[in-house]
Amino acid sequence: MPTQPDSVSIAFICAMPMELRPLARRLSLRASRTGAGSVYTGTLGGRAVLATVTGMGTSLAAAGTRRLLDAVAVGHVVVVGITGAVDDSTPIGTVIRPELVVDGATGAEHVPAPLGEDARHGTLWTTDELITDSGVLAGLRSRGVVALDMETAAVAGVCESLGIGWSVVRVISDRATDGTVTEEVFRLSNQDGTPNFAAVARYVLAHPGRIRLLARLASGARLATQTAAEAAISACAVERS
Repeated sequence: MPTQPDSVSIAFICAMPMELRPLARRLSLRASRTGAGSVYTGTLGGRAVLATVTGMGTSLAAAGTRRLLDAVAVGHVVVVGITGAVDDSTPIGTVIRPELVVDGATGAEHVPAPLGEDARHGTLWTTDELITDSGVLAGLRSRGVVALDMETAAVAGVCESLGIGWSVVRVISDRATDGTVTEEVFRLSNQDGTPNFAAVARYVLAHPGRIRLLARLASGARLATQTAAEAAISACAVERS
């Protein structure tokens, strides 16, 4: 496995392997090794870039980001991946470029750097909790929250502590309002973002009528990960030009 150079212009940080794969395909990234472990490296517009997976949730995101930034000199971090809408109207596949990211546990606010030409809008709410309660969601909407995720505020906190600029490009893959993502469905993935095949098998056996639901969620995730990769790459390319 090739060894990664000591510095890169851009580090794409994903929570799950399925978020990284479209980036790796689009940029022809190759597996490499750093002091932080395995990453994928390549170039974008003549600049060295890498992509890595931290795992799901704020703790893994913070720890993975810290390991990477301690091992590699990174010019700018871009968080890339999927996110859940907090309303019934935002279409699956919508790109979310928030103007503010809030840590739901601490209330800490983080302002992402502009990237590319797309205007930033709304607030992204980072939480380790699965939020589906209609009253809680209505309260978040009233505060300008447009989507939920589990990692961005944690990544932002690490970057800011080290004086490294960061941005975020996420895409709607599902809706917290429609009952599709329950605690049981959420547990179909391991914390490292890989599928929990044993849990999937148990779920299908217990709920054979929900196979279409799983297929719909998978379709939304595929669209969102592909769109997020394209949007992030395009934004970084525009930033360079």
